[in-house]
Amino acid sequence: MDDISLSSLLGALAALLLASGFSSMAETAMMAVNRYRLRHRSKQGSRGAKLALSLLAETDRLLGVILLVNTLVNAAAATLTAVITKRLFGEGEWALALGTAAISFALLVFCEITPKVIGASRANLIAPLASFVLAPMLKIVTPIVWFVNLFVQSLLKLVGIGPESESGHSPLTQEELRSMVLEGQSFRGKHRAMLANLFDLDSVSVDDVMTPRSQIEAIDLGAKAASLLDQLANSYHTRLPAFEDELDNIAGIVHIKQVLRLQQAGEIDAEQLRTILRPAYFIPAGTPLLAQLQHFQAAGQRLGLVVDEYGELLGLVTLEDILEEIVGEFTTQSPGLEAMHRESDGSIAVDGMTPLRVLNRKLGTAFPLDGPKTLNGLIVGQLGEIPDAGAKLHFAGQSVEVMQVQDRAVKIVKLLPPVGRSGAPALQTSGEQASSIR
Repeated sequence: MDDISLSSLLGALAALLLASGFSSMAETAMMAVNRYRLRHRSKQGSRGAKLALSLLAETDRLLGVILLVNTLVNAAAATLTAVITKRLFGEGEWALALGTAAISFALLVFCEITPKVIGASRANLIAPLASFVLAPMLKIVTPIVWFVNLFVQSLLKLVGIGPESESGHSPLTQEELRSMVLEGQSFRGKHRAMLANLFDLDSVSVDDVMTPRSQIEAIDLGAKAASLLDQLANSYHTRLPAFEDELDNIAGIVHIKQVLRLQQAGEIDAEQLRTILRPAYFIPAGTPLLAQLQHFQAAGQRLGLVVDEYGELLGLVTLEDILEEIVGEFTTQSPGLEAMHRESDGSIAVDGMTPLRVLNRKLGTAFPLDGPKTLNGLIVGQLGEIPDAGAKLHFAGQSVEVMQVQDRAVKIVKLLPPVGRSGAPALQTSGEQASSIR
């Protein structure tokens, strides 16, 4: 190399460092790239994405060519540095030590750390571009890579690792997909919340969202005609269950539109209502919401009655109840329902039959959802008895006071401040029109 000028040697060294940096950056980018995004871009016709996917399908060969090039380039750079050091400073020990330190620093900064950080942070952009260089290189050095991989595969078999163990090819689980939605940057605000709620539908059952038996508005076919007419005229629902004598004896479902047709023909009585009853649709308790949504779609139903294993009526669930679990509440509620409102001292008065899921969603409380479904059930379960008015207790990080007990149940509860999270929706103070609850 004595005939080669010093400037040519320095230029060759710079080229080797660039090649080493490219190899490191390409290796990191190819391993960190989002394969799902690559597949999407490939379907859109991106040649770089198609090349990258074909290379990633043979990870052992891809890493083989990258590491082969990187190793050869780094070895050549170290040798060339020794030649340059000898040309500049002679063959002394200090000169060799200085050259070794210099090339080590250059390789670490310019060929390892910096390129790999760039490759990791811009993997989706760099991987398709790097594939145009890596693909021809793989064809050129295939025999060498094949020979090296013979030893690599033998070592992998010794430690029990095979191609089928590569996690990059395994599908994402539901929990992993949920984490991607919640932690990723692709979805924000309402879209992120809706997608996360979709993943939760399998873990939520109809028992969690149904209107409990005690709050079901139903028609007693044994009532007088005047009473029936008054109830139908003041109903805020389009469908009402109808029963004979007791609520467990459901006769069918009344559609208000058909009642209007009967009114045009004359007076309405129980016999006339029986002629327009539609069969009731029953749902087993514990049915997951996602399954029930599919059942509603298959059966063409919008309302179902939840029954236990003995056939006793537990509650009522509608298609709207399930949709609201995904998109949030989107309709006004019946004026007859109790209100949730904030008192002047910062406390919040709520109906004891309010579902815990509604309180957690609206107020940011952390009431447990794996036991009782309502605030009344949680309080009675905690105390082991029906409390008296004025009883105070603290659970799940929230202090509560029982304000009214009626019909062997807690009727009104006051949530003492602080209530839930600071970012919870604002509620109007007592005396103003309060926000409705389900």
